[in-house]
Amino acid sequence: MSTLNQVDLNDFYTVLQERHSVRVYDPSVKISKEELKEIVELSLSAPSSSNLQPWRFLIIDEPELKQKLLPIANNQQQVVDSAAVIAVLGDLQSYERAEEIYAEAVKFGAMTEEIKTNFVERLHKGYGGMGPERLHQINLLDAGLVSMQLMLIAKAKGYDTVPMGGYNAEKFVEAFEVPETLKPILLIAIGKAAKAAHPTPRLSVDQVVNWNSFQK
Repeated sequence: MSTLNQVDLNDFYTVLQERHSVRVYDPSVKISKEELKEIVELSLSAPSSSNLQPWRFLIIDEPELKQKLLPIANNQQQVVDSAAVIAVLGDLQSYERAEEIYAEAVKFGAMTEEIKTNFVERLHKGYGGMGPERLHQINLLDAGLVSMQLMLIAKAKGYDTVPMGGYNAEKFVEAFEVPETLKPILLIAIGKAAKAAHPTPRLSVDQVVNWNSFQK
């Protein structure tokens, strides 16, 4: 391993170790739309089922809209004090963009046009035949992957985050006029900590790992 790669790896370890869920934010800190867009853009390299990338985002950074969100999110103060709240949603019709996605794969030589056509047809048949509950379960996994990546990228850029599952999804849908095909999954507050997050205890690797079987 080269020296440069070792330095980069150490930086990554630092990001992993220093990322904590922050709930107390400096309300004077703002993040530009350009930088928020960059953070989301970098997170989009996360893997997803059949590369359908079902994640969609609603970024809420206007003060009056954060106030509107506050009671929906159980009055968690970070909603209004953070620079923005990023709502992560799952698209139940993400497979309808399969042609668009895999046409790009043909362009850079990852597959032939014939393979693409057959593959897209299978995706439409497979995902299109699933009920909304099954599609939502798949989207939950994919949303978790992109959300964790987003939070690590934010930390690498000097910002703090906290994922929030404690909110009323039905009221969120109503208040923000979310289309029926999009299902809210979680909210992520992002900004600068006004109070350092305290370290949280973790189970040891030996407490969570079994090798080859669950027999003792």
